[in-house]
Amino acid sequence: MLKKLPKQVTGQMVLPVIAAPMFLVSSPDLVIESCKAGIIGSFPLLNARTTDILDDWMNHINEELEKSRLENPGKRIAPWAVNLVVHRTNIRYEADLKLIEKYQPPIVITSLGKPTTVINIVHQYGGLVFSDVSNLDHARKAAESGVDGLILVCDGAGGHAGTINPLAFIGAVKEFWDGITILSGCISSGRDILAAKVLGADLAYMGTRFIATKESFASEEYQTMLIDSSLEDLIYTDAFSGVNGNYLIPSIKKAGLNPSHLEKKDSVDFSKMNRTEAKAWKDIWSAGQGVNTIKQVLPAGELVQELKNEYDQALASLSPDHSKI
Repeated sequence: MLKKLPKQVTGQMVLPVIAAPMFLVSSPDLVIESCKAGIIGSFPLLNARTTDILDDWMNHINEELEKSRLENPGKRIAPWAVNLVVHRTNIRYEADLKLIEKYQPPIVITSLGKPTTVINIVHQYGGLVFSDVSNLDHARKAAESGVDGLILVCDGAGGHAGTINPLAFIGAVKEFWDGITILSGCISSGRDILAAKVLGADLAYMGTRFIATKESFASEEYQTMLIDSSLEDLIYTDAFSGVNGNYLIPSIKKAGLNPSHLEKKDSVDFSKMNRTEAKAWKDIWSAGQGVNTIKQVLPAGELVQELKNEYDQALASLSPDHSKI
């Protein structure tokens, strides 16, 4: 277990941020532009409809980032990450794991399952494994498995979210964990990123803010709804995947459903989570509680610069030395 982020990661970043992997939203271009802007870009492997398409995406990301490094020596270009669902119903698990071995993404984020096999493979090529967790039991099990980092998915996060306040969650986890810690949940501005660092996080995990980027797969209608929505437009429910998450009420109504009478989905089934079959996720859109901060759609690079400016301003208000992340 690493106790801090290695220099080959921090030395290539301008902000301590991961653009979180979002189902049906994160695209290869969003990953590339995030990394080129100096933050870790990521995407769920299941965003690619097939293994062949995924092969092309991973090759494209590696080639574009390597090209950018060669053309811009000295520029901070952050490493990239993929999200692998290790739940037993993910029928693409074995095939996608082979592509991880082939393309060696520097960071692999695991969800919903025991990551032991993934850890062994990724550590062999020198990569890092982060595991997302939403309660203390999951955090302890992930820590015991040998992951390098814990992503604390707290109350207020978009998509699948926990119910624990971030202040309480990071404090409780720090009692038994001194490895890399990533904080998630309603982190939407440069000030929020600094707050996560002050709490003891090594990285902030930002999803919702990156839905409203030029490079995301999100439709124009989704992005417009995001901009027009506020905290009052969110509902926390397990009706759509079997796992609780935050969703936009206007999208639920648009799909012809009554937000007050949603039926619980009996179980989660990731065998159907791909871009052709996940109708509920195409029609029902998620968002975190930081939705109020989203006012426009920006290129990822411009968004990162805006966050960097906010971060620097917040840090300068506390200390004259804000040269380090």
